[in-house]
Amino acid sequence: MIPRKSRRWLVLALLVLFLLLLLYFAVNLVEKRGKSDAGAFDFALADTNLITKIEIRDAFGQTITLKNTKDGWQDEKGRCVAAPNVSFILDAAKNIEFKGYLPEKSKQHITKLMATQHIRVRFYTEDEWEKTWYIGPPAQDHYGQIMLLETSDDGKGNEPVMMRIRGMNGIISPRFFADRKKWMCTSVFAYTPEQIEYVEVINREVPELSFKVQRLPRSFQVSTQGKRLSYLDTNNVYRYLQEFRNVHFNMANLELNTAQCDSVKKSPVYCELVVKPKTQAAIKLRLYRIASATPQRNEMGVMENWDMNLFWAVLPSGELVKCQYFVFNPLLMGHIYFPAIQERK
Repeated sequence: MIPRKSRRWLVLALLVLFLLLLLYFAVNLVEKRGKSDAGAFDFALADTNLITKIEIRDAFGQTITLKNTKDGWQDEKGRCVAAPNVSFILDAAKNIEFKGYLPEKSKQHITKLMATQHIRVRFYTEDEWEKTWYIGPPAQDHYGQIMLLETSDDGKGNEPVMMRIRGMNGIISPRFFADRKKWMCTSVFAYTPEQIEYVEVINREVPELSFKVQRLPRSFQVSTQGKRLSYLDTNNVYRYLQEFRNVHFNMANLELNTAQCDSVKKSPVYCELVVKPKTQAAIKLRLYRIASATPQRNEMGVMENWDMNLFWAVLPSGELVKCQYFVFNPLLMGHIYFPAIQERK
């Protein structure tokens, strides 16, 4: 028979052992839960400067790959992509944060929905895959997005969570799209006066307003309809050529199908703009009016059945884009800089 004093020590030892085991399991459970939670919502990429590639596949199966090259961000075909769009993605990658867990009653439904309907975004840092975002529907209050994370370390999460971008109230998915037209660079011309060899504007509606500005060895020449202007202010030449420093089209064609684009290209050209840089081939744009249901006053003060805010332009690539008269009129209306052009009418 165990003495009473020994029994007390034995009970005390067993109690301490039980408490230690309980503490061990509790700590282990917390650590596992912590790791599980961290793996579920650790979407952020702290140093976005290390991101070298982003792959986007939308819910319709369209894909695009964005690559960070020495010449800036490009698609997989080496074409320029719109820098602001890339900035929005990098901002999301850096500032995304946990918003909350899904309600239990909707968790199973959302998980099944996201299995077939999601935007997949893969991030590569220093050319190594690091994280994949699966972007589902907006949060119920539209102040966040339901998302699922997959990482190279922890694999794919089991349950989606609600995420948001720090400092922003809204949904995340509009930043991630695979439509190539929306990714087009809007830059058309970006030349200093010293880089331009000549500019020619061929006005098909008013031929008398056509003109050509050409660089000579020690000066410039401006002509209209093959006749050189007798008087030329060189300061005005530089003022005109300065307009080519930062010229962008307004938007890509998101409304016309192939047949409608072909119809536009077969319609009368109202103007042609040719710019010849010193170190590359000439860049030619063909410009087309857009019909308006109600007459509008043109730049000459005449009422026309044309949209006087926007027109179509065909880029050298063959793409049809919309441009603003506000941006292009300083390039097309040479008589503003060279009054002698209008005097010849």
